[in-house]
Amino acid sequence: MNQPAPPLAVIAAALRRERDRAGISLAELARRAGLAKSTLSQLEAGSGNPSIETLWALGVALGVPFSRLVEPEPARVRVIRAGEGTTRLRADRADFVATLLAAGSPHVRRDLYLMELEPGEAREAEAHIPGSVEHIVVGAGRIRTGPVEEPVEVGPGDYVTFAGDVAHRYEALEPSWAVLIMEHR
Repeated sequence: MNQPAPPLAVIAAALRRERDRAGISLAELARRAGLAKSTLSQLEAGSGNPSIETLWALGVALGVPFSRLVEPEPARVRVIRAGEGTTRLRADRADFVATLLAAGSPHVRRDLYLMELEPGEAREAEAHIPGSVEHIVVGAGRIRTGPVEEPVEVGPGDYVTFAGDVAHRYEALEPSWAVLIMEHR
């Protein structure tokens, strides 16, 4: 599961664009996201190694879907071969990789991800922007996912949906992959 992360230049440009759109200073965005100003400054300069958690915190602080911070400009025809993708991100502690497959445009409020999970520490996710709903279909393996207070176990072919604007988790019970549609209402 060692694949390249999204190009830092894409993340840097997106952070600057969304922060400018929101009309807030670097210091204010850092405060809202719970990050050091120097960390955010490095990310906007195109350096650093942001985790999923860092980018989600920035998305929540900016009021935008995570995908707006990692998705390059779309091509007319786009193919992502299995095991490839420029927007692959790892979690800080859990053996969890998410590949953004398709981001919703500003008028379409959904993003599509391929998740790859390995047994070990669960990925604990903070609440996303208000109105977020997660839809997951398991392709292989077994995972325990859902709100922290009531996770459920799902396996191949199973579908689960839950509010993404509350703390939730993803835990692989065996090597697994699943498709996640993140809906932003």
